[in-house]
Amino acid sequence: MTDPVTTGGLFGAEGDWPRRVGVVMLSALGDVVHALPVVTAIKRHAPATRLTWILQPGPAALVQGHPAVDEIVLFERRNGWRGFLDVRRALAARPFDLVLALQPYFKAGLLTWMARAPVKLGLDRARSRDLNALFTTHRIPSRPLGHIQDQFLEYLDALGVPRGEPVWGLAPSPAERAEARALLAGTEGPLVGCVVATSRPAKNWPPERYAALATQLAAAHGARCVLLGSAAPHERAAADAILTGTTAAPLDALGRGLRTTLALLEACDAVVSPDTGPFHIAVAMEVPAVGLYGYTNPKRFGPYHRFADLLVDAFGEPGEDYGPAARYRPGRMGRITVGIVAEKVRLALERYGSGPPWRRARVPE
Repeated sequence: MTDPVTTGGLFGAEGDWPRRVGVVMLSALGDVVHALPVVTAIKRHAPATRLTWILQPGPAALVQGHPAVDEIVLFERRNGWRGFLDVRRALAARPFDLVLALQPYFKAGLLTWMARAPVKLGLDRARSRDLNALFTTHRIPSRPLGHIQDQFLEYLDALGVPRGEPVWGLAPSPAERAEARALLAGTEGPLVGCVVATSRPAKNWPPERYAALATQLAAAHGARCVLLGSAAPHERAAADAILTGTTAAPLDALGRGLRTTLALLEACDAVVSPDTGPFHIAVAMEVPAVGLYGYTNPKRFGPYHRFADLLVDAFGEPGEDYGPAARYRPGRMGRITVGIVAEKVRLALERYGSGPPWRRARVPE
């Protein structure tokens, strides 16, 4: 019987390394970003590995064309059970040597179960959800909760793959940069990206404060804000409130698609955002990111090894020594004042606004 818990080095020997690897990480854009250093490290360790990623169409736009990903199998969740059957048929023709079950939820567990592989590596039981551990053959060792990025990197330890310095490998294409360049034509002064909302209201900063921030940044730094997000109704409503609440004339770039948003993030001198996918994309691309945290725990979900000095922490009480396991705290985003965020943007512009690798040419040719 296979030992359900691996203590490291499952495939440490070069001759034993699996040639066909499947990755199950279906959704949650931020988690997809956190999974990227895992696949890039695997490719660095074993370049001949063929890596297939199973995920939903939205985040697939971020992964499509990534140098570490050879193939994408789309899971159309909106198709209900037909979506599961479609993936099952696709996986029947794609046997794997190893499946990485990176998402501990039931729907992901079902797809892990459908995949054919002698080794299916997932989280330990304590950190798994929805009985997901039942769908795996091996599990990474149990550890206390820490930063979510480190949790993903534990898979590399279990596989015997050197972590090295995390590499996300995110960059827009020349065509995407050209589209962003056209949207930003004529913009002068610092460019500050504002991610207007998330799908979870408790994470969001009030639109009227974004509007006041845009006014203050224009007056203090000659900065122009660009509003970033999808065309979802709640994001559109937030953007409209910002646009009508300031005379600073922010650029409206909502609904431009994930890849163009990637290029716009790259062009920014600073980004202001709650805990959401575009924030983690900005951090991964080394764009100075001011994180607004009140509902989610920054010690678990905050910026990873970058821009801790730009973090606005309304999650903890003054002087509180909370740990990564502290749960969500509703009602705290309102603690974040415009003045605090404006000061963090000033710090970002002064500390990271010039010199490689921080100074971003305005969407380079």
